[in-house]
Amino acid sequence: MSDNAPKKVGFFSRLAAGLRRSSSGIAESVTAVFTKKKLDAATLEELEDALIAADLGANTAMRVTERLAKDRFDKEVTDEEVKEALAETIAETLTPLEAPLDIGASVKPEVVLFVGVNGSGKTTTLGKIAARLKAEGRSCLLVAGDTFRAAAVEQIAVWGERSGLPVEKRDLGADSAGLAYDAVQRARRESLDAVLIDTAGRLQNRTELMDELRKIVRVLAKLDETAPHRVILVLDGTVGSNALSQAEAFLEAARVTGLIMTKLDGTAKGGALVQVAEKFALPIHAIGIGEGIDDLQPFNANAFARAIAGLEEA
Repeated sequence: MSDNAPKKVGFFSRLAAGLRRSSSGIAESVTAVFTKKKLDAATLEELEDALIAADLGANTAMRVTERLAKDRFDKEVTDEEVKEALAETIAETLTPLEAPLDIGASVKPEVVLFVGVNGSGKTTTLGKIAARLKAEGRSCLLVAGDTFRAAAVEQIAVWGERSGLPVEKRDLGADSAGLAYDAVQRARRESLDAVLIDTAGRLQNRTELMDELRKIVRVLAKLDETAPHRVILVLDGTVGSNALSQAEAFLEAARVTGLIMTKLDGTAKGGALVQVAEKFALPIHAIGIGEGIDDLQPFNANAFARAIAGLEEA
C-alpha cells in the first residue's frame, strides 16, 4: 500500500491541475451564487442553472440542489458546502461505474475494438494501454485498422516499435474488417493474450462509416460469437455535451462496453463525463489528462469528483 501512496497523490495533483479550467468555472459560478446568501428557492434555481451551464447535466444539477435543500434550506450556505455536496453527488453517480481494465486475463486472445470520432485520442490511448499491458507481462497484437490514413498506420507502428509489440497492418485503402479477421487468426496462432484494434475515426453522422464499423463487428463474430469482447469508446473531453450524441451513435453501431475520456487537461467541459456516464451507465475505464503514458490512469470516481469540484483529495 505504501509503495502506491506517492503515485496516487502525484496523480491527484495532476488530475486537479488538469481539471482546473473545469473546476474554476464551477467554483466561480458557485461563489457568485452563494455570496452571503440564504438558500432559498431563487438561489437554488441559480445554482441549478450554473451547474447545467458547466456541462454537468440537468439530473446532476437537480440532485445537488435537492441534497442542499434537504438540510440547509433557508440557512446561510458557504460555497465550500456547495462544492462538498457537488463532489458527493458526482461520486455517488460515478463510483458504480469504475471499471479498471484487465485485458487478456480470462478470454485469450481478448479482442478489443477502439472506436471514436476523429481526433478523440483513440490511437494514442490504444498505444498507451498496449505499453502498459507489455509492462505487466501480457502479450498483444496491435492492429492498424484505420486503413484510410497513412498517419494512423504509422502511429500504430511507432507504438508497436516503442513497446516491442507486433503490429498487423495493410496497404492504405485495404478492407479493415478483413484485416481485423486476419489479426485475430494470427493472435490465435501465436497464443497472444490480446488483440487491440484501432478503427478509422468517424463522425457519428456519417452513415457509410458507421456501416463499416458494423461490418468489422460482424466479421469478428464469425471467428468468435462473443467477439469483440470489449468495444471501448474514446471520447474527447473538450467536446462537452456533444459527447452525448457521439456515445449514442457508437452504442448503436458497435455495442460499446466501456469508455475512456481523454484531453481532460485544459478544458472547461470536463463535467460532460458525468452526463455521459449517467445517461448510458457505461463503465468508465480510464481518463487522460496529458500526453504521457502515466497521464492515462484508471478511473477513480472520488478523486475525479473532488478535483472537478475544486476540493482537496479526501
